[in-house]
Amino acid sequence: MLEETVRAAGHIARSYFGTDYKRWNKDGGSPVTEADLAVDRHLHDALTAARPGYGWLSEESADNPARLEKDRTFVVDPIDGTVAFLKQRPHFTICAGIVTQGRPCCGVVYNPMTDELYSARLGGGAHRNGTPIRVGTRETLADCAMLGDRTQLVKAPWPAMHVQNRNSVAYRVVLVADASADASVSLTPKRDWDLAAGEIILTEAGGRLTSATGAALVYNRPDTLQPSLVAANPALHDRIVHLLRQ
Repeated sequence: MLEETVRAAGHIARSYFGTDYKRWNKDGGSPVTEADLAVDRHLHDALTAARPGYGWLSEESADNPARLEKDRTFVVDPIDGTVAFLKQRPHFTICAGIVTQGRPCCGVVYNPMTDELYSARLGGGAHRNGTPIRVGTRETLADCAMLGDRTQLVKAPWPAMHVQNRNSVAYRVVLVADASADASVSLTPKRDWDLAAGEIILTEAGGRLTSATGAALVYNRPDTLQPSLVAANPALHDRIVHLLRQ
C-alpha cells in the first residue's frame, strides 16, 4: 500500500517538474510549491483512507496533536528537497514512513526522476526497486564518500573527504543504505519527516542513524525537531560520533 501510494505521488510531482507552477516562501523562508501541496493531498487522502486509525504528520499539513495519541502515525515529506525541484535537479524525493512508539517501522523514499524506490519494513530488510541493499564496509573517514554540507565538512576536525550534497536529506540517507555513499552528516537540525522513512531503510540495510552525540532519535513527539544527523555503517558511524565528541 505504501509503495504504490508513494509511487503514484511521484507521478504527480513529475507532472509539475519544469513547468510554470506556483511557488512562494513559508514562514521562516523555506520554499514551497503547488506541487508540494498536490503531493501532500494525494498522500493524505490515499493513506488515511487506507488506514483511518493512524495519525498524520506532514511538512505541508497543519499539525494535529491527535497524532500523539495514535499507536501508529504516518510521517510524510511530500517533496524532500524542494530547492532541487525548483532548480530542476533530479535530487528530490517523496518520503512516507510509519512510526510506532517513537520509532519507524516502515518507510518508503522515492526519487521520481531516477525511478529509484527505496523501501523497508522492520525485520524485512531494505530494498531498492525490489532488490536487497546493504551499506558499505568502509571503516575510515579519510577519502570516504560523504554526503552533506561542504561548509560543515571540509575543515578541521574532518580529514580530506569526497564531499557532495543532495538537497533531499532522505535521499542522502538511502544513498548510504545502498552503498552509493559511505556516510551522511548534518550538524544542523532536521525534522521528523526528513528522517523517519530513511532511517528504517538505512537500519534494515545494516546501517545506523543517530544524532551527532550518538543518541537514538525519537519520532512523533510534540516537538518534531531532531538535533543533527550521522548516518553510516556501524563502524564508520562510531568513528564519526567519536570525532564529533572530541
